[in-house]
Amino acid sequence: MNDLSSGRPVPFSHRVPEVSNPRSDRVKAVRALSGRSARSRHQQFLVEGPQGVREAVRHGAHLVRDVYVTSSAAERYAEIVDDALDQRLYVHLTTPEAFEAMSQDAQGILAVVRVEELTLHEVLARGPRLVAVLATVRDPGNAGTVIRAADAAGADLVVLAGESVDVHNPKVVRSTAGSLFHLPVVTGAGLEETVDALRAAGLSVLAADGAGDHDLDDLLDVAGSAPSGTPDLARPTAWVFGNEAWGLRPQDRELSDAVVSVPLRGLAESLNLATAATVCLYASSRAHRPRVTDEAP
Repeated sequence: MNDLSSGRPVPFSHRVPEVSNPRSDRVKAVRALSGRSARSRHQQFLVEGPQGVREAVRHGAHLVRDVYVTSSAAERYAEIVDDALDQRLYVHLTTPEAFEAMSQDAQGILAVVRVEELTLHEVLARGPRLVAVLATVRDPGNAGTVIRAADAAGADLVVLAGESVDVHNPKVVRSTAGSLFHLPVVTGAGLEETVDALRAAGLSVLAADGAGDHDLDDLLDVAGSAPSGTPDLARPTAWVFGNEAWGLRPQDRELSDAVVSVPLRGLAESLNLATAATVCLYASSRAHRPRVTDEAP
């Protein structure tokens, strides 16, 4: 778009807003995606805020249907808008009133993204070495933080099994800080089905639990040369993490190859789910690193 008097391009943030009516059907449709039924019906979800939208545009542009941004946010996050326009995404300048009716937690920029349906077997065919499994984890913040931690630790897959929270819940999406677009996240499978598939794909299945038979530090000490009967963290590994309140049920622990505890050296009674998951995933990530050997002089 050009300034007719000068022939110069008009900055995106100076264009006339195309979404201005807070009561329009478009605004209502976007707002409705905060609810699970609308997400399920339309197979779309919201990504709110600059960090999430930035990563969606960079790493999941093929899934982005629309980007909505206010004039002030378009100036503040110009690189996100430029990236979206460069990838020929639909970017809609939106008045503050209309945007507020869509979301109150997005800092002036949000995206509507299509759900990518991945099957567990499809992802396991890629040969993952590190997997995080959430068994009936219901807190959105915890689920999102574990996805973010799995991404940071270099995991290849996250599975939300059983009656876990909807991964496209806006609070989950925000808590992932964009990591949702960095690694596959599979939902819909039961825990037993998931464990069977992981084991068939060659992964050890370790349950994280405070009453575990194996100490995580001890396993790190022998990683790569673990004696028979001891889990080897150097192997491809899937970690199973339980519910925030009651952990893993006895029958769920029995599905694993071994139960591992994180050592507590201070006076804390326990670790929260996201912290324990981060420690376990990083232990495996360290064990998976290539060993450095001294070269002969």
